[in-house]
Amino acid sequence: MTGNPDVPAERLADVYDLVGPLYRRVFRKVELDGLAAGLSVGVRAVLDMLRRHGPMTVPQLGRAQSLSRQFVQRMTNEAAALGLVEAVPNPTHKRSSLIRLTDAGERAITAVVERERAELGRIEGVTGAQVETCIHVLTRMLRLLDDVEVEGD
Repeated sequence: MTGNPDVPAERLADVYDLVGPLYRRVFRKVELDGLAAGLSVGVRAVLDMLRRHGPMTVPQLGRAQSLSRQFVQRMTNEAAALGLVEAVPNPTHKRSSLIRLTDAGERAITAVVERERAELGRIEGVTGAQVETCIHVLTRMLRLLDDVEVEGD
């Protein structure tokens, strides 16, 4: 594998150094906001994946978020108990139901996402091109770790 000589590895390591604290602060903010909305961080993540991608199986949800199937199953069960998701037959796999948002789940995650976007809209001094570059770099860094299996929950 060859790297990019124009981008020193030390600068990419700086990105990792920023991602950790950013992730923890975002997690805590989502956690606090979720409490007000009655959603845990895990349930919020399941609802948002379903909002963005439509019905999915629990294993698909886990793979898409690099989370264990067991953890996603617990979050899905929690969301179902709240009436936010429901299991429906999967035409391609008899034993793995599709999970989809209910109307209540759609309303709940839409309200959460709208609040989050309003908060993000407060960021100043960043262009669309810079955001696209950031997404590109983070995506490449994530792909570098595609072979890393995420275990536990």
